[in-house]
Amino acid sequence: MVLDEADKMLDLGFLPDIEKLFAQTTATRHTMLFSATMPGPIIALARRFMNRPVHIRATDPDEGITQANIKHLVYRAHSMDKDEVVARILQAEGRGKTVIFTRTKRAAAKLVEELTDRGFKAAAVHGDLSQEQRERAMAAFKAGKKDVLIATDVAARGIDVDDVTHVINHTIPDDGESYLHRVGRTGRAGKTGIAVTFVDWEDLHKWSLINRALEFGQPEPVETYSSSPHLFEDLNIPNGTRGRIPGHRPAPEASESGSATETSSGSGSEEERAARSRSRRRTRGGSGGSAQSGGPQAHAEHTPGSGTHDGSSAPRRRRRRGGSQPAASA
Repeated sequence: MVLDEADKMLDLGFLPDIEKLFAQTTATRHTMLFSATMPGPIIALARRFMNRPVHIRATDPDEGITQANIKHLVYRAHSMDKDEVVARILQAEGRGKTVIFTRTKRAAAKLVEELTDRGFKAAAVHGDLSQEQRERAMAAFKAGKKDVLIATDVAARGIDVDDVTHVINHTIPDDGESYLHRVGRTGRAGKTGIAVTFVDWEDLHKWSLINRALEFGQPEPVETYSSSPHLFEDLNIPNGTRGRIPGHRPAPEASESGSATETSSGSGSEEERAARSRSRRRTRGGSGGSAQSGGPQAHAEHTPGSGTHDGSSAPRRRRRRGGSQPAASA
């Protein structure tokens, strides 16, 4: 019987399911229980279901060196400015693969959309995604096709990538153990890493507990904005860096006809683009006239049973059944 990530299993309320599984195993069995932390409930679980358990603590021989290789930066950041700060950090010199932690699944989904819109190659792993989607995201991250991975605490269990250079706590973890688990994604195998933690104003008390538990000596995080000079200096961000990949433009939104919306940088002159726009309006409004052709056609499209001047009434009937507004009456 093997129970992995036992601490998180209990946090998520799976104890009744665990008890059912143990009840269906034989009394004589070999039981192994794995946990990143060993709180009281885990010890109680071991005593309840294990016979003469042996506690084995597995540590890296250079664990102390690994922690020393991580540069810890803690900023008191405004929630409305966090994404802008993250976008600048992601353009720091020497920045490699980066893991960003959020508190909720919704925040992870929102952040991956925001960073993608800014031009970054981002993916997410969280509980709202299927196992296949999470595996694809992890595979893309490990292969380097995506260099930013956004994760929640539970989904992050199992992120084992050696070349992560930065970890960003978009929201502060709940306690010191969770903090160490998060930042442990970087600075592995003797390599250096950078851990950045954002502390909201309402979470200062939580940081105070983490600071005391881990003896950071930083009781007051530095108030930081995306334009703060010390942010650029601390993380080696080139001066003048903005919150968007230079030259990147968001994907154009789809128009009513399903094609991409044209912008002023599109091909052709202003006159040609205006002509194409008028042509599209005529196509949506029917082949017999344009939106500016006046009242008779617009009135006919709203009058049941009446036809246009060219006698084509079928398109009008289809539009009425679909419930959409004709372009001529817009």
